[in-house]
Amino acid sequence: MRKKRSCLAGICLILCLSGCAKTQDTEVPAVQYMQEEETPSEEPVQEQPEIPEEEEQPEPERVPAGPVKGIYVTGPIAGHERMSELEQLAASSELNAMVIDIKNDEGIVTYQMEQPMVEELEAAVRYIPDLPELVKRLKEQDVYLIARIVAFKDPLLAQKRPEWCVHRKDGSVFLDKNGLAWVNPYCREVWEYLLDLAKEAAAAGFDEIQFDYIRFPTEIRDEEVDYGEDSQEKSKTEVISEFTAYAYETLSPLGVWVSADVFGTIIDNEYDASLVGQDYREMAMNLDYICPMVYPSHYRDGVYGIEHPDLQPYETVLAALQASEEVLSGIPKGEHRAQVRAWLQDFTASWVNPHQSYGGEQIRSQIQAVYDSGSAEWLLWNAKCSYTEEGLLTEEEALAGTKDQEEDSQMQSEE
Repeated sequence: MRKKRSCLAGICLILCLSGCAKTQDTEVPAVQYMQEEETPSEEPVQEQPEIPEEEEQPEPERVPAGPVKGIYVTGPIAGHERMSELEQLAASSELNAMVIDIKNDEGIVTYQMEQPMVEELEAAVRYIPDLPELVKRLKEQDVYLIARIVAFKDPLLAQKRPEWCVHRKDGSVFLDKNGLAWVNPYCREVWEYLLDLAKEAAAAGFDEIQFDYIRFPTEIRDEEVDYGEDSQEKSKTEVISEFTAYAYETLSPLGVWVSADVFGTIIDNEYDASLVGQDYREMAMNLDYICPMVYPSHYRDGVYGIEHPDLQPYETVLAALQASEEVLSGIPKGEHRAQVRAWLQDFTASWVNPHQSYGGEQIRSQIQAVYDSGSAEWLLWNAKCSYTEEGLLTEEEALAGTKDQEEDSQMQSEE
């Protein structure tokens, strides 16, 4: 898929010229200039041999992938013999990508990453015993590799660094309904930790870095929480957008693509957007791919005029992605705009009433809705990594379908 090249460090000249001394009360200028009364020596100056300048190499090129059609893979599955079943599924179908956990929502790094903070936190578990071998094997099968990094839901980091986590106003640590702590999105130390992990994943050969849980927790009210002094100056949506921009600026030069998962409901719902801190339009201006989770089961009855969204997967996904296009069309021409790659539902939401069992028909109808919305990429989510083969086409069938769609589009444009 995409070739990687190393990132070249810049050449620092200032240190050679500076006298960078600093005290509490005074600063010494970085460069000391010759006083006017000084005179140069009259002795002949011997010519010094020229030192060839180091050639500056260009940044790694980010080669566009074909339309991504992928599945989610947990760390334990990626390192288990069951992984061979998913590889076979990809080989026999239109699938061409895998989103693999590098840091999961427990805060666990899923392989033995040699990174100082990971080692200090003892955050690594060798779910994937040999990551280089896994990456090599999947790339030989032309699988596009996406590293999933859960951002601000990290109970392990919160436990080891309680000063970095979300606190209540009484000073106690906030715990969600599952008893798990979250780290504070306003904390810059958390940002640096996440980007250090992303850099390691890029160096390991992943094509794309995808941030999940790039949001605030929803189970605590603003009047109960203390996010620190910075929260008095920046809103939740502002700080999430700022992190997104920082991650994009940091990682893009490494030759990887950058994406983020967002709630589907925040696309055109200002209340939900402000609650979790996700501004769909602003985030899309600082990402390569934005991935709304448009699972029909996650929409309330009546949204988009649909009585029971879980029972109408095609209509729900189509309406959500049409809303997406309407919002993103507000980005001025010439400005950067992420491509939309939706997460689709490959699970049965038995907790929803009413609901239906999701099989091949429901999977395919969601995929068709993606295409009918004008998008070409999608991802399937199943927490147990158990995917519905009946909902997938073979690669040949998918290519034939793409050609048919192109011909239909051309006929409509001619009309």
